[in-house]
Amino acid sequence: MYIVYILYSDSFNRTYTGMTSNLDKRLSQHNAGKNRSTKVFVPWRVIFKENFDIRIEARKKEKYLKSGAGREFIKNFV
Repeated sequence: MYIVYILYSDSFNRTYTGMTSNLDKRLSQHNAGKNRSTKVFVPWRVIFKENFDIRIEARKKEKYLKSGAGREFIKNFV
């Protein structure tokens, strides 16, 4: 199973979109500063997640969320 997720940093009013097969582990990595693009903005919390059985479908959703229309969609959760 694959999970597309959106993280939010309350301290910096930033979002991050990603895909993983283990969300708890991935969130721990983000909050531990092990990801170069997110370590400056810790702490993170999950504001959206969606499960997929097929990796290709998960990747399509991730790409959508990173598009202009997807960023507008994300504003509903912040």
